[in-house]
Amino acid sequence: MWFTWITKKKDHTPIVTLTVVRSVSWRVNRGTCATSPFSCDCGCLYHETMSLSPEEVAAREKEKPLTIAMVVDSIGNRGNGTSNSALQYAEELRAQGHTVRFVGIGAPEYRARIHHIPLVSFIAAKQQMAFAQPSEDLFDRAFDGVDVVHIYLPFKFGREAMKAARARGIAVTAGFHLQPENVTYSAGLQRIPGLPRFIYWLFRKWFYRRVDHVHVPTQCGAELLRKHHYENTLHVISNGYEPRFTPRGDSYGEKAEETEAASNAGTVAESAAGVEMLQPDIAELGMGVREDLSDEVGQTHEFPTLRRPFRIVASGRLSNEKDHVTLLKAVALSRYSEDIEVSIAGQGPLKRRLRRYALRFLDNPAVIGFHPNAHMPEFLRSGDLFVHPSIADLESLSVIEAMAVGLVPVIADSPLSAAGQFSLCEESSFPVQDAQALADRIDWWIEHPRERRRWGGIYARHTLENYSVRASIRKFVQMEREAIADA
Repeated sequence: MWFTWITKKKDHTPIVTLTVVRSVSWRVNRGTCATSPFSCDCGCLYHETMSLSPEEVAAREKEKPLTIAMVVDSIGNRGNGTSNSALQYAEELRAQGHTVRFVGIGAPEYRARIHHIPLVSFIAAKQQMAFAQPSEDLFDRAFDGVDVVHIYLPFKFGREAMKAARARGIAVTAGFHLQPENVTYSAGLQRIPGLPRFIYWLFRKWFYRRVDHVHVPTQCGAELLRKHHYENTLHVISNGYEPRFTPRGDSYGEKAEETEAASNAGTVAESAAGVEMLQPDIAELGMGVREDLSDEVGQTHEFPTLRRPFRIVASGRLSNEKDHVTLLKAVALSRYSEDIEVSIAGQGPLKRRLRRYALRFLDNPAVIGFHPNAHMPEFLRSGDLFVHPSIADLESLSVIEAMAVGLVPVIADSPLSAAGQFSLCEESSFPVQDAQALADRIDWWIEHPRERRRWGGIYARHTLENYSVRASIRKFVQMEREAIADA
């Protein structure tokens, strides 16, 4: 059913129209036309709305930009993976025309106070995390006029935000970004049987059973949730990587910028061509190699002679579940240990222990510590190989970023880590916590510089085509619209 009420002044100028579509959905538009509503073809908002079919009205509602409140306990900290993902999503959402309001510690406008929890806050601070204090007044201001509220973590701040949004009739979605195995390993409790299963249950009881639409970064993460009886509508959407992570060129100048511009323009084919063009030759890598020209079976390769140290880079929280100690052990076991330098970008409770281990067992000094997020593209481009030994990961954005700049990754194959899905060849994978197997992989890539260069291009193209934040945001917005329609 389709009909319209029109309120007019004495001069027949429409003030407000209330259009009812099939007696269910209401639409209010302010008229701007002074002519007769039955003979006007001026294209004003009032008459344009009158001319739309119910299907067209629904289509316009789907296309309109959204106002999204993102609830994150601690925002603005690029060293924290959850915060970093939220900032990255917000930047691209705004680029696509949507409005984002951050709510939490460090938010520019809707800032929360810190909620101190004895002992727990101390441990969380080592992971660059903090808990926010819920506030009814804060939620009143932040949620006024928003279309949907997206909550990142299942703690008290997120739970109270969900209640406040529901009380106002606002749709709520959530993200699953904190893997229980990360909690147990970070706290040194990984040996307690059944503890991860209990935390999955606790998160579900606290929060996730009350949310229909949940974002999870990988299929591996979705399977873990299904295994622990999460019955939500799960949306597998990569966190994605930012366009500033581009392959190196002859320098970090014009050619890299051209590839980034192509990526920003959304032209995958052109960017992929740029990736192919940007692959450096052996001289650019600083590698002097003596290698047989034949790769046939039975032929023996001479070991490479390196003009400079071979640089292995890694990135991630310096905690038990990231298992960087296996990387250090592997380097010590490598046939080329004297020629290898290790750099690990991260912050966490194991920093001093890892530095002591490196000082004791490695031939060359290791650089282990925090790097500003703005410097990460340059940091990754400086490496010859990227190693990710993590035991537990929901996605691992650091691996995606490394692949995007053209670094070949070597990734631990762990049932608790989704990062293994990024491996495209056998030499990019090793059994989790197996230092000797990792050392063998490192040696293989050192001995095969041509293959490393070729696979670097393959990884960069694959990442560009599958993990851009632009594509992820389109899927994320679709999830938000589904939640709004279901509310």
